[in-house]
Amino acid sequence: MRKSNIMNLQLPLKTKWFELTKAGIKTEDYREINEYWYARLVDRNNLRSFKKASLAFVVAMANQDPPKSFAIEANRIYQGCFKPFAQNTMTLGYPKTTDTERILKLEHKGIEIRTGNPEWGAEPNKLYFVIKHGKPTK
Repeated sequence: MRKSNIMNLQLPLKTKWFELTKAGIKTEDYREINEYWYARLVDRNNLRSFKKASLAFVVAMANQDPPKSFAIEANRIYQGCFKPFAQNTMTLGYPKTTDTERILKLEHKGIEIRTGNPEWGAEPNKLYFVIKHGKPTK
C-alpha cells in the first residue's frame, strides 16, 4: 500500500494565540517568508509549479513597499504550489500527544501570501505565508 502524500501541518502557538484560535476568533496563522517556512509549505515535488515559485522571488516581493500589489502576483505564481495538508494541528507549546487540552485540530483551508491582521500578531504592511483554518476536526 502506498503512503498518502497528504499530511498534517503542526503549528505550536503561544498561549494568547492558542486561546484565540480555540475560541474560533483567530482563523489564520502567520509564518515568516523565509527558507524554513518555504521548505515546510511549498511542494517541491510539483516541479513545474515549483520552478516559477522560487524563494528568492517571494522574499524579494515581501520586502517591497507597498506589499499588497506584490501579494497578488505572488498568489498567482504560487497557485497550486503549496503542499496538500489534511488539517492544521495547533498546539499550545509542545505538549505530549495525550495532553488533548493543548492540542487543537482544524480543517486546513489553504495558504496565501498576503498581509495579516495586526490584532492577531502580524506586523503591519508585511507579507506572510497565511495559513487559514476551518472548523475543528476530530
